[in-house]
Amino acid sequence: MRKLTLTISAAALALGGAGIAVAAHQAGDRSPDTNGDGIITLEEAQAKANERFTKMDANADGQLDMTDREAKRAERFSAADTDGDGELTQAEMTAAREARDAERAQRHAARQAERFERLDTDGSGGVSEAELIAARENRGDARGERRGQRSEMRGGRRGGKGMRMLRQADTNNDKIVTRAEFDAAVQARFARVDTDSSGTITEEEREAAKSAMRERRSERRGGPRGDQRGGDRSL
Repeated sequence: MRKLTLTISAAALALGGAGIAVAAHQAGDRSPDTNGDGIITLEEAQAKANERFTKMDANADGQLDMTDREAKRAERFSAADTDGDGELTQAEMTAAREARDAERAQRHAARQAERFERLDTDGSGGVSEAELIAARENRGDARGERRGQRSEMRGGRRGGKGMRMLRQADTNNDKIVTRAEFDAAVQARFARVDTDSSGTITEEEREAAKSAMRERRSERRGGPRGDQRGGDRSL
């Protein structure tokens, strides 16, 4: 049951992440705005969502279900079991852990370089006080959105928004999200942000979507449970 719950939550996160990526203009390769023109087309949003789906569809059967989690686990075990004998020695486990640590270090270094590049908006090779202040303000907005994403993940496990998104995508209620269902859900979420039905999402529409998300989070925090906890804690 726990395996099924985690798989469902992951699928819900993929759907939610696709919508959030559309609504919030994120920096780096996470952004669906691949050509950097400040406008997100449906094709760009679908391409980013397809990357998410393909990554999660571990057994490449065109659907998201609990077998994908099992396939991922088997893939990780096989990578660690370097001699292929079906068992992990202490040396193999140590090597696998060190490989994961090295990958994390590489990702961390890459993120640090990306952060510096984003801070250095004038490309001078250094960061001014004005650039630091601007970055601090942007981080405040980004934290609010990340809290919203985590709230949706937790809500998904308790039957909240994440699970609602999954149920909406899983149109036949079989606890499996097919590629067709996933694509339909992404298109529906795109259409909700594309308020003028132009087939593109502008900066103004993204800002409106972010404001709407902040309002919904504020309402959730200010509800009965939020009042009991002081009204300022995330669900």
